Amino acid sequence: MWYALKRLLIGQPLKSNELGEQKLNKTKALAILSSDALSSVAYGPEQILIVLITVSAVAFWYTIPIAVGVLILLLALILSYRQIIFAYPHGGGAYVVSKENLGVNAGLIAGGSLLVDYILTVAVSISAGTDAITSAFPHLHPYNVEIAVILVVFITILNLRGITESASILAYPVYLFILALIILIIVGLYHILTGTVSPELHASLGTPVAGISLFLLLKAFASGSSALTGVEAISNAIPNFKDPGPNNASKTLMAMGLLLAILFSGIVYLAYYYGIAPKAQETVVSQIASQTFGRNVMYYFIQGTTAMILVLAANTGYSAFPLLAVNLAKDKFIARMFTIRGDRLGYSNGIIFLAVASILLIIAFKGKTEHLIPLYAVGVFIPFTLAQTGMLVKWIREKPKGWVLKLTINLVGALISFTVMMIFFLTKFGQVWTVLIFLPLIVFIFHQIKKHYEAVGEQLRITTCEPTIPIEGNIMIVPVAGITHVVENSLNYAKSLSPDQIIAVYVAFDRDAEKQFEEKWQTWQPDVRLVTLHSHYRSIIHPLTKFIDTVEHKANESNFRVTVLIPQFIPKKSWHNILHNQSSLLIRAFLLYRRNLVVTTVPYHLKK
Repeated sequence: MWYALKRLLIGQPLKSNELGEQKLNKTKALAILSSDALSSVAYGPEQILIVLITVSAVAFWYTIPIAVGVLILLLALILSYRQIIFAYPHGGGAYVVSKENLGVNAGLIAGGSLLVDYILTVAVSISAGTDAITSAFPHLHPYNVEIAVILVVFITILNLRGITESASILAYPVYLFILALIILIIVGLYHILTGTVSPELHASLGTPVAGISLFLLLKAFASGSSALTGVEAISNAIPNFKDPGPNNASKTLMAMGLLLAILFSGIVYLAYYYGIAPKAQETVVSQIASQTFGRNVMYYFIQGTTAMILVLAANTGYSAFPLLAVNLAKDKFIARMFTIRGDRLGYSNGIIFLAVASILLIIAFKGKTEHLIPLYAVGVFIPFTLAQTGMLVKWIREKPKGWVLKLTINLVGALISFTVMMIFFLTKFGQVWTVLIFLPLIVFIFHQIKKHYEAVGEQLRITTCEPTIPIEGNIMIVPVAGITHVVENSLNYAKSLSPDQIIAVYVAFDRDAEKQFEEKWQTWQPDVRLVTLHSHYRSIIHPLTKFIDTVEHKANESNFRVTVLIPQFIPKKSWHNILHNQSSLLIRAFLLYRRNLVVTTVPYHLKK
């Protein structure tokens, strides 16, 4: 029943050689990877107004110069990340740039910030989408958290079905949102030009405002900069693009920047001219649409598409988080299970982890977007700053052709990003102070995981470890995953019992790995028969059990009994099993249900 439900929700497994078909073209990539940045125009302008209303409505004219400052920052970031795309075409974004140019710890700070940021992306986007829904249907306000959790589950299922399929479905709402806001801006400007909107609704530019201060304006600027979250996602997800990846990613980034600038500018200007003030029960976009069209079909079209893109903006997190987790896992800073592709060729462990963490965050903050945005924004500007600084170091060190211009672009980006980051800390310290605790904690955890993997690798490595002591025993089939002391220990046990009946079985996911392993095995254990099984769907259990069935059938004809010996190493601390032995434990659990089959594990105890 569980298998049938899984197939119904996420579809049939895909073969490994179908990975190329899961790449995105520019049209789909713009929808999937830009939805976070584009959706932020629905709450970025509102965050500026929330700060300015603490003085008075007269101060709303400051939204115009603040918006200009945000657009300058947007231009700097777009040009900077365009350079990162071509300098690091394999993706990784701020993590890879910082690690290679500023050192491991800087890379881990950037990587840790982005991991948390992508979790916050999902939580903030879903919460903001829920706010848009309940603005149109106020009687749903008491169910904000429940609606948000349901939406997270829905987006998670879509992503587990594969990036191409989810992109095909989610592209339509994104482009409908762009169309809806462009119509709103054009019609709103038309009403302004024809005199339909009274100029008395707003204060003129330059009107003196009592109580305004530089501190307050910087705070409003930092709040408005939350509209730029998600700009870095494309540089992290270059491997998801069709070839040529860097060129397609660069064009997508430029298109996203242009659309974001148009939509942000339009919403800010309409909010200013209409004299819109932030309300607890209704968003700024809702108020603009209501004043422009009234509560008619067009209003609900705008609210509906806004709600959809705010929800679907979470998909940027689902696209970027698993790829960043893969880079960290390859460097052994997080569990290597994040490098495993699922049935639909997506990194399903990363997707599921992201979903669970986001749901916990939504429940903890009770779906209140305004409580999440400051933490969300500061988590973005830390890697922004580190990435630009890393590129500065790269250009100074390498001095490629045209490096002075490249250096200037990244210098401007680094200075503005650092300034915004410091503004957040100075003006919103009460809301973002937790960053100073959880970031060092995350980096510490990264180092502990790395230390553990290195200690284990040192003990398992054939060339550096002490020779294993032969153990007496008997075996027929030994599933093997590599050439390590764990496997050597198991083979020694097998040889002591019945050397002529040993069959080592290796399950390969691609032909090159299969050939390489066979060559290494022939050199290492020429007297042990090796059977390699190719798995199209990255499953270890299915090809292994099929092979065991064949051996069992032949053995039963001769009255022999089949025994399966599963190599397993035992870490010093029990919780380390979370990082290791997933496959070994799963195989053993699966085979124990078989009748007339002896299943034995041979433990190899780590010393450290």
